[in-house]
Amino acid sequence: MRRAERDAGFLSFLKGTTTLIGAAGFLCSSAFAATHHKAAHRPHARTTGASSVPMKGAPSPVRGHPSDIAARDNEAVSVHISRHHHEAGGGVMKIETAPHNVQTISKTYIAMQSPTSTVLDLVKLSPALNAVNADSSGMQGGRIEIRSLTDLDMGLMLNGAPTTNANYLNETASSEDVESVTITPGSSSVDLPTANAAAGVLDERTHTPLAKAGGMMDFSYGTNNMSRQFIRLESGEIGHTGIRNYISYAHTHSRSWMGAGINEQHHVDYGLQKNWANGSQNNFFLSWNKEDFVIDVYPTAAQFYNYKHTGDGYGRYAEYDKSRPDAGNYWRNNIDHWNQIFLSAPQHIVITRHVNLDITPYYNMGRGWDGSSGGKAEAGQYYRYDGTAVAAGQQLTSYYHQNNASAVGVTAKLGIDLDKHNHFIIGYWYENNYSVFGLPTSITMDNGRNPSPNWQSNMAFTKAADGRLFPARPSIDGGYEIHSLFIGDTAKYLDNKLTVDAGFKFVMANQWYKFSTPAGAYSHLGQNPTAPLPHLSIAYRFNQHHQIYVNGEGDFRLPDPTAMALSASGQLQKNQYTIKEEIGYRYNGDIVIADLSFFNSAITNRLQSTYLGNNQSGVINVGNQTARGFDLQVGTHSWHHWSPFFGFEYLDAHADSNAPYGDTYLRTKGRRAVMAPRVSASFNLAYDDSHFFGNFGLKYIGPQKTTLVGDERMPGFVSDSISVGYHFKPFSFLKSPTFRLNFANLTSAIVRQVPKGIGTNVYPTQLMDGTTIAGGNGATYYVMPRFNMSGTISTDF
Repeated sequence: MRRAERDAGFLSFLKGTTTLIGAAGFLCSSAFAATHHKAAHRPHARTTGASSVPMKGAPSPVRGHPSDIAARDNEAVSVHISRHHHEAGGGVMKIETAPHNVQTISKTYIAMQSPTSTVLDLVKLSPALNAVNADSSGMQGGRIEIRSLTDLDMGLMLNGAPTTNANYLNETASSEDVESVTITPGSSSVDLPTANAAAGVLDERTHTPLAKAGGMMDFSYGTNNMSRQFIRLESGEIGHTGIRNYISYAHTHSRSWMGAGINEQHHVDYGLQKNWANGSQNNFFLSWNKEDFVIDVYPTAAQFYNYKHTGDGYGRYAEYDKSRPDAGNYWRNNIDHWNQIFLSAPQHIVITRHVNLDITPYYNMGRGWDGSSGGKAEAGQYYRYDGTAVAAGQQLTSYYHQNNASAVGVTAKLGIDLDKHNHFIIGYWYENNYSVFGLPTSITMDNGRNPSPNWQSNMAFTKAADGRLFPARPSIDGGYEIHSLFIGDTAKYLDNKLTVDAGFKFVMANQWYKFSTPAGAYSHLGQNPTAPLPHLSIAYRFNQHHQIYVNGEGDFRLPDPTAMALSASGQLQKNQYTIKEEIGYRYNGDIVIADLSFFNSAITNRLQSTYLGNNQSGVINVGNQTARGFDLQVGTHSWHHWSPFFGFEYLDAHADSNAPYGDTYLRTKGRRAVMAPRVSASFNLAYDDSHFFGNFGLKYIGPQKTTLVGDERMPGFVSDSISVGYHFKPFSFLKSPTFRLNFANLTSAIVRQVPKGIGTNVYPTQLMDGTTIAGGNGATYYVMPRFNMSGTISTDF
């Protein structure tokens, strides 16, 4: 506040020149565009919840020298505009004008981070999020906490198409190919292909193919024997076709940071764009990811404190000793072997000047398996395929064997400019989410390694009463099909100062869950829910600096098909429904930008994750819940090369009902909700003088409950990171040789970051019917990886 007062005189001085400089930049840009008739047209599209574009007529801020205009002669004009003029806080905040809270991470910040950074690393400074990773090498995913909800309550998007949960977000795009990440906490656009956005939307946008041929490459090395190589090749525009594309490849190798084990990842991204003279545009993005990594042990509080106080780790064993009772904890018996393919193809078709059509087909498919210890066989429990009994004490391996996990869908949206004030949309969204997986048991190899679950020689069989052998392989077929219609209108009045965005989405779903065994056991459950989802957002911009906005909407969530564990009553979990409201104020100044938003959410039939082991989670209903609070974010544009950022959130979340437990209830009404830290704060300080650059990031997450009855608590913690680097002058074909160092967990703190799965209770607890249940293990946790660093050399060419 004091800084704003000090700058008042300076801002007043600039006020008169802002319009003149902005107008001059606009005129010169127009002249430049006129001499280059073949420049690509920007498609006319309505602002969605996943991205925000400055309102028409809103001038760009002026800081320092946003544009330099040099008249070389009577016919040549050179215009240089900083690509950072809409950014603040070193790329962790942008000027926004959307009628809801928006938090955008731009390429400026992304380029300072380690190439091993996942999307969760990139958004960790957002005040609304507690985003954590399981490791420091970027080969495993993690989890998001947001306003007492999780990433399973978010629409996770890549180029406008749904991807997967945070546990696998690292598999969709290399960090070098991510241009920006936008978070809209608690809100979503009506035309996005998601219904489960109670916590909002996280949308990644990938690299746009360049018009000129070239490429980029980097090499990284760091702690835990981490090495990473990346290369991207650009075709440039092919002839005069308007077609440009790129392909990239990344390879990562590292040791597990806790316990023994080797992890390896191969990743390919491919992007293509075709521009048309009338503004139409065809886009295509494809990624393929293959990795083998050691499945982490997620400790209970007792295991964590034993590690913290004694140094005895809880990870996997480095050697196989079959005489040990827990011999199956050998790292080669706990491998995740996975292949993932993601495809999205947004098509923008300009039909007339006032009518356009957007079609976005997408496909997401994963296949592989997770192995873990299946204990040791008992006499007569299992048989080999030839009928030979498996010896008592033989080590076994249990699997989560994903034969197919796919989501295929499409959105089609027709946009019409009804008049100069109203842009109307009508559209349809279809998705088929299908998952077929088995839970087989195999005989562990003699060297302790888990075999492929498809190898018949290692399969474990059970024997029926009539002597027939059946594979010990129950299978599950789960999924849902969604049909959704949506309409919306964006109206702008009062010289575009007033924006009203209203929409309605109606979701119709068919959900199923089938369980079967080779011996013939079978069960089938299903339901056909529907949900009306209204959306309304209003924003009023008083002038180029001040704006207020309100937002309200409904959201709906189906349980994930791979997590549809049956409740004690033998029924599917109830679907979650959320009503949300938000009101905010935004200041877009010439030096400082700020956003303050107050939110309230009423959640019915809250779905909560529980960790089942073997890298898989189930889901349960925990009753109704209310969450309210506010978010504040403040940042500055670059001032003498420095750009600070500060974010803060206050959250009050509590249970409104008792949580179901069998035929009775746990006493949870009125208690603070799990995974709902009351306070979180973040800070970032960035520096960039075009040669030296760096940033320092700090995040505090307050204490939180981790069991439903509130008898286990996770203390607050601090995470930190530093990036430093130097851009060298171009040399030969090396256009931007750069060296950087990235450090994380500078104090090597041993802390828990977020629950992997919540617990019911730790101590004996009395239920509502008067009975008492025994104490449990409580929650399991992600633990912050110890101090780690990486060094990277990179260049464009």
